[in-house]
Amino acid sequence: MSLAGDILAAPARLGAVRLVAVDGPTGAGKSTLAARLADDLRTRSVATAVVPTDHFATWDDPVAWWPRLVEGVLNPLENGVPGAYQRTEWPGGAPSPGAWITVGVPEVLIVEGVSSGRRSAHPRLSRLIWVEFGDFATRLQRSVARDGESSRAELVRWQAFESGWFTVDDTRARACVRVRS
Repeated sequence: MSLAGDILAAPARLGAVRLVAVDGPTGAGKSTLAARLADDLRTRSVATAVVPTDHFATWDDPVAWWPRLVEGVLNPLENGVPGAYQRTEWPGGAPSPGAWITVGVPEVLIVEGVSSGRRSAHPRLSRLIWVEFGDFATRLQRSVARDGESSRAELVRWQAFESGWFTVDDTRARACVRVRS
């Protein structure tokens, strides 16, 4: 069975919405996998939305932003109404409040990014997908290529934080599916 088929066979646990987390370390390929999965679901005429954790997290707030996602998106969708959140944008490399994003009620909501599969979300998840790739240095190079050389020091700090986060949260062990990108 394909990954999209597996998701569609899973029960909805966020009201009528199947919530899918695509989690794993920085630079592993989560965004790419989430985009491909969303495209695959949409070709099957499945209403699909993607919310990146990068729209919430900042260098100084890697995971404590979660209540904004819950209150703005997950709780409304669970009740069958659209959600909304104010996205974090990065003009000049510094985070600031950006545009408001409305999330209609999809059949599948993919939340992708570091900490999307956190333990507190587990009861609402239809599927948790863990994405991994290479070692610390390889993922750092991929991340710097994506975000720019000026982000290297922050990415090193971020990778150290996420390593501890994943150990405590035990995210990989709870994943339904593990993908090596």
